[in-house]
Amino acid sequence: MPSELCETLGIEFPLFAFSHCRDVVVEVSRAGGMGVLGAVDVRSPEALEAELKWIDEHVDGKPYGVDFIVPNNYAGKGETLTSAQVAATVSAEHKAFARSILESHGVDTSDLTDERFSRGSKIGRNIRDEGAQSLLDIALSHPIRLIANALGTPPAYMLERSKAAGVPVAALVGSAKHALKQAAAGVDIIIAAGTEAGGHCGEIGTMVLVPTVIRALRAAGIKTPVLAAGGIVTGEQMAAAVAMGAAGAWTGSVWLTTPEAETSPAVKEKMLAATATDTIRSKSRTGKYCRQLRSAWTDAWETEGAPRPLPMPLQSVVSDTAMSKVLKLANGGHAGAKELASYFVGQGVGMMNVTMSTRATVRGFMEDYLTAVERLSTSVAS
Repeated sequence: MPSELCETLGIEFPLFAFSHCRDVVVEVSRAGGMGVLGAVDVRSPEALEAELKWIDEHVDGKPYGVDFIVPNNYAGKGETLTSAQVAATVSAEHKAFARSILESHGVDTSDLTDERFSRGSKIGRNIRDEGAQSLLDIALSHPIRLIANALGTPPAYMLERSKAAGVPVAALVGSAKHALKQAAAGVDIIIAAGTEAGGHCGEIGTMVLVPTVIRALRAAGIKTPVLAAGGIVTGEQMAAAVAMGAAGAWTGSVWLTTPEAETSPAVKEKMLAATATDTIRSKSRTGKYCRQLRSAWTDAWETEGAPRPLPMPLQSVVSDTAMSKVLKLANGGHAGAKELASYFVGQGVGMMNVTMSTRATVRGFMEDYLTAVERLSTSVAS
């Protein structure tokens, strides 16, 4: 699929795959798309270095990218705090509520002490400028071809350093207003992520958001390419997005049920059985609205009398600590933990009913895309 964006990035097919799994990143890039490694969840700069070194050694010189989450707003922004200091601000009420949810499902919480909560979360470090810059240092020391940022306009240092290194910068948006702001800041690629998307998302559906963003940018004389995101798990959907003016598709959820994915086995099983209505847009995981599998955990935070989720990154201290225990038990067969188990995924999960390899998923996207284009061509010709 020749295009200006493909030529700029050195890819054959404008299918972008966000994943926390290096194997998925490599397989998508080697198959002609672009794998993008999520960096927000890495333990340390050293861990990111190891991940990117492995990718370099296995990707056969194909282009790949790195994704960051540096929000414009979060609790403690502008302050120099350690993970432990951030965790210390989490209220006793929220920790007690998290314990109560687990206990009501037969999970022993005697080891979920205040000390364990005080270890904080990886996200708490990596969304802060100091942590993000240390990860950016590592990313730009590798032959990456794209930097992406979620939850707001990329910070000035990310834009300046990436552009100086000749690496395009992409950013996710949930409205035309945000797209115009991103373009004005100098972002090279806009990712219009509809509410169907897994993870952090807004309220506007993909079929409305994508053309709205494109029209707003073009009306302002801005030619920045736009990728469509949100619920896209097939080549037909990708073709529909391109028909609306998108330059390609940004995907994430569809890779979660591949054998290569990092997804917990217990969660993967739930995803394969899920329908589109089995997801919820909730603050219970990160403190900002994000779409995830609905579970007993998310339901508990929606009940009357439940404490309001804490702002990012404090809610992650609560949920990551609890979920790390839940997932281990769920994978071991604990029935109550299975009911609690959840992960970020979009509404496209309803069409993710069969396990396919990453390479086969890319091939399926390409074949289905071509079939859809041929169908449109036939329709126009007739």
